[in-house]
Amino acid sequence: MSRLAAVQMASGPNRQANLIEAGRLIADAARSGAELVALPENFGLMGMVDDDLVTAAEADGEGPLQEFLAEQARRNGIWLVGGTVPIASADGTRARPACLVFDDRGQRVARYDKIHLFDVHLPDSGESYTESRTLEPGEAVVTLDSPFGRLGLAVCYDLRFPELFREMVAAGAETFIVPSAFTAITGRAHWEVLTRARAIENLCYLVAPAQGGYHANGRQTWGHSAIIDPWGSVLDRLPNGSGVVVADRNADYQRSVRRTFPALEHRRR
Repeated sequence: MSRLAAVQMASGPNRQANLIEAGRLIADAARSGAELVALPENFGLMGMVDDDLVTAAEADGEGPLQEFLAEQARRNGIWLVGGTVPIASADGTRARPACLVFDDRGQRVARYDKIHLFDVHLPDSGESYTESRTLEPGEAVVTLDSPFGRLGLAVCYDLRFPELFREMVAAGAETFIVPSAFTAITGRAHWEVLTRARAIENLCYLVAPAQGGYHANGRQTWGHSAIIDPWGSVLDRLPNGSGVVVADRNADYQRSVRRTFPALEHRRR
């Protein structure tokens, strides 16, 4: 049995204020017994304009956001999934949305760059998003071994692409970590459906830390951070506001579900 936690925030343009809040919530999760803690997408910065992420982009392996994550993991003795951190692209014109994982010694053990970028117009609200203008997508599927089973990493819009999760399961994934910042409109319609579906169809645990609330840039995010088990049951959720959801991962239960309901073995394509 291992305890997992997902942090929910409503980050803004003040990086230092965001880090103070993230540190407080990480400590809360650690005090609850969590051994792995995951932060939401853009935990360290929700800028006033999209270009703020490019301006704040860090060199790979150094910078205040990466130093914060390493220190928090080491100080709290936890594995920490750092939502996303903007990492400078090779030509410096865009940022890479990188999900970084640190072990309990503060050593970075994985980096996943968000593959699917959110280029979407929402006619009901007039909202329009073109992440590809300021963000550069990743290409590689990332899984890694941990004390909590084999982890598979995805970010936000990736939830809509089940083939990515199938690839992670083919690589042995048992728990998905999906930092997100769903809009209020898409979240209301699709967030729970998508998160539970990815857990159910792959017989995996899924940890979904999210942005949730109103942001200084006028954006509203859906929240509803959750931890979901391989049968699709929501073990814990937080609808709105800052906070932490915590649940236990039971490896024996997961093996039992996969054994008695062997859908993964029935795949023909």
